Amino acid sequence: MASTANYKLGEFDYPRGWFMIGDAAQMGPQPETVHFFGKDMVFYRGASGTPYLVDAYCPHMGAHLGINSTSYIVRDGEHVDGESIRCPFHGWRFGADGRCNAIPYSPDFIPKAARLTTYPVIERAGIIWMWHDPEGQEPDQDLPAFAAWDLEDDGWVRWVIDDFGTLALHPIEIVDNMADFGHMGPIHGSLDNQYFDNVFDGHKVIQRFDAGHRTLTADTGETLSLDTWYEGPAILQADMRGTFPSHMLIAHTPVDDGTVRVWHALMVKMPTAEAALADLQVARGYQKASHDALAQDVEIWANKQACFNPMQIPADGPYGKVRIWYSQFYNPRSKTTAIQQRVNGQIVTYGEKRVVERAA
Repeated sequence: MASTANYKLGEFDYPRGWFMIGDAAQMGPQPETVHFFGKDMVFYRGASGTPYLVDAYCPHMGAHLGINSTSYIVRDGEHVDGESIRCPFHGWRFGADGRCNAIPYSPDFIPKAARLTTYPVIERAGIIWMWHDPEGQEPDQDLPAFAAWDLEDDGWVRWVIDDFGTLALHPIEIVDNMADFGHMGPIHGSLDNQYFDNVFDGHKVIQRFDAGHRTLTADTGETLSLDTWYEGPAILQADMRGTFPSHMLIAHTPVDDGTVRVWHALMVKMPTAEAALADLQVARGYQKASHDALAQDVEIWANKQACFNPMQIPADGPYGKVRIWYSQFYNPRSKTTAIQQRVNGQIVTYGEKRVVERAA
């Protein structure tokens, strides 16, 4: 299993940014253990439905806050108390800010150090997102809006989440795809390529690709235009223009150093404001096709050896610059600007250079 140190990405084992931790529809009010970034954390919803994410272990005597079925704290339905969570061992209660706010057998004394580490979480577009920062600072990037999620009245059919599970793969091998012009034909069936470039812009990297397709455009001879971009290290979105415009999401989150969990989703725009059953079936068919296209990548990723130094040729695309761009998230914020300045700009791998007009 290849680690971050093997790729020489920077000072931290895990990157800074927004990351998916689960399908919101499947994450209910009861405390649930999630394991990402090499550690257990506990997700729960307060009485208001607000999501919270805290360290898994009680600072009192180290009990796991999420794994218990026999404590009377759990049996009596007191595991979550308002917006707080209780430790099943001694009943210490920790509020939304992580501070202990009640000890059942010590009403007059609560140690000032009795506090859980908390993580910023946002529920958006049917997904639970967390902010992770090795330096422990507040977010310096906004979570994407995923605007189409709220445009059902305009015909957008909301996505469902496809969980690809955990891969024994460092996420850099996924991010490499942003520069990988050469795999578009063998893996995804592209043909009659028209254009491929990358635009590096701060914490974003964009891929713009126009080509035909051996099945999707076989009858029409049309060209598909696909804009794909990362905002931060782990949220890929793509817009494809066609008969039914679509908006794709691929999210990946480190589980341990060298393993990653991957999800996929797709929203599709129907021509009518309120999608009928037939429209929903079309949208789900599009999502299935998108899922299957990603599965082609996943099969490669799941069976390849680690690639620390690609044997790059000019026609491949700028793997090196993508990896430099990606390294900004594995280094202190103080180094971010210098890393971005090394790569910011446009690189055209195939076709006549275009102005940067479709950057997301």
